[in-house]
Order: sequence, then C-alpha cells, then structure tokens
Amino acid sequence: MNGAESLVRTLVAGGVNVCFTNPGTSEMHFVAALDRVEGMRCVLGLFEGVVTGAADGYFRMRGTPASTLLHLGPGLANGLANLHNAKKANSGIVNIVGQHATYHIEYNAPLTSDIVGVATPVSDAVLTSTSADHLAELGAVGFATALDYPGKVVTLIAPADHAWTEAKGPAAVVERAPAPKASASAIDAACEALKNSDGPAALFMGGMALREDALEQAGRIAAATGARLLCETFMARLQRGEGRVPVERLPYFGEMAADYLKDFRTLIMVGAKPPVAFFAYPGKPGWLSPEGANIVTLAEPREDAKTALKALADALDAPAEHGK
Repeated sequence: MNGAESLVRTLVAGGVNVCFTNPGTSEMHFVAALDRVEGMRCVLGLFEGVVTGAADGYFRMRGTPASTLLHLGPGLANGLANLHNAKKANSGIVNIVGQHATYHIEYNAPLTSDIVGVATPVSDAVLTSTSADHLAELGAVGFATALDYPGKVVTLIAPADHAWTEAKGPAAVVERAPAPKASASAIDAACEALKNSDGPAALFMGGMALREDALEQAGRIAAATGARLLCETFMARLQRGEGRVPVERLPYFGEMAADYLKDFRTLIMVGAKPPVAFFAYPGKPGWLSPEGANIVTLAEPREDAKTALKALADALDAPAEHGK
C-alpha cells in the first residue's frame, strides 16, 4: 500500500465518501487509489472552480466534508473563489493538493509555486506531508479539523513521492471535537435584553441558526417575546417552506438595510455578526445597526446555535412549539 492509498483509506474510514477532482500528473497515484479503494466516489470536474464549488455545496447540504483533488498550486489557484465562499460559509472541506516530488522542487519546474501561500487565505488549516506514513496521519487530523463546528476548510499538500512510496497503512480516525456552547452569561444577557427592550426587538441569525431544528427554537422565542426573526442577506443555507418558521431576509443595499433596521432597539446575534454594508459608498452607512441599539451576542458563528436558542427559549418560558 502506498501513501496515496493509505490517505484515501483513512478518509473513507472517517466518513469522507466523495472526492471532486481535477487532477494532473502529480496526482495520478491518488487517482489510482480512488479507483482501488471502495467507498470513495470520484467526480471529475472540468474546471477547478467547479470542483471547489461542488465541495462547498456538498457540505452545505449534507453537513459532512467532501474531499477535492487539485493539481499543484496553479490548480488550487483556479479554485480559490469558491474556497473563499466556503470559508466564509464555515463549510467543511478536505482539499488534497499535489506537490512535486520533494527532490524535484529545487529545479523550479514551470508549475512549481508557493502552495502554502496560495492556500492560506482560503483555508482554516494548511498541512504539509513530510513522509508517506505522515500523509495518512494528516488525513485523519485534517478530516477532524474540517468537522470543527460547523466546518473548516483544510488543505493537505501531498508531494508526489509521498503518494507513490510504500506506507504502513491507514491512520486511526481522530475524534471530532464537540461543538462549543454559548456561555450561561450570554444566554442570561439575551434573556434580559428581550424582556427589557425599550422598543422593537429581533433575533439576527446566520449559519447553523438557520437550520430547521434551530429555527423551531427561534420560533418559540418569537412567540414568547414578539421579537422578529431576521437573517443575513446571503447565508450558507436557509431551510424554509410550508410549516417551517419564516425568517425575514435583510435587504442587500446598505441604505435599504439601514432603513429596514432603524426602529429596532434590541438585536440578538445568533450565529451571525452585526450586519455591515457589502461595500462603501460616499455618504452611505457602513455599520447598519441603529445607533444606540442594544446589541447582544447569544451565540458566535462557531458556537452551537440550536442549543443556545433552546436555552434562551426555556429561560423565557416560551411555548413548547412555535406559534402555540
């Protein structure tokens, strides 16, 4: 078993079962491993932006990371735009980026590049293999990191000689870290703010707060307090439809968004940061929350939104179901 196959087997054991690919010569041993190892579906994309966009969308819908396979630094660079989107959306992805064989890098061949430099701005973690055995170990660490709540973009740099060299076998699966919880003080502060608001109040939600189970808890809070439920203009995913808790989306243009928010006296952030304009315009607001409004963070984007919303709903003695 070579390093490429040991990495693929490690990822499959962890739960990665699809790889979106646009490989080249440096990644052929990974392509062969994808063919040999059962449990990993290989999906070819004819452009790297399709590959990285597909991996981002896969996580948003499934909640589990896919892998990508990209050809050296230039191939990775072709997929950067959608990795930027994935990082902003807190999507979990395991990128495998081929690198020249370690002894070939010194020749500065035409496709040699600073892969770490290319990967860093769009990755939450960049990991570089030091041996064939290390490659599988990085796969286990990378997969666990990609699952850090709600998800992270991880890039593994895999030299070609580590892929074709014999390896001892798959690495042990690393346990996923539990989702961080909102603090009791944050829940208390949000509860007090909603109870004592001197005007209209709203929950401003993003990320995992917009999944159906979290929205159910937000609906309980709205029923108990009269607070409106708002969300980011562009969110990672919003579950909606008949029978689900409805959410108002913040307008796109800054002046329209500022006008939309101007009457709120209390804003509770859940899985979102306070809203700002997408761009600066002369004489137009950049910070969109009303001046003097009480802004309280219930749960940061990387804190468990559903648990925080349920705790807040319970603290408010909200009805067991929204709208009841």
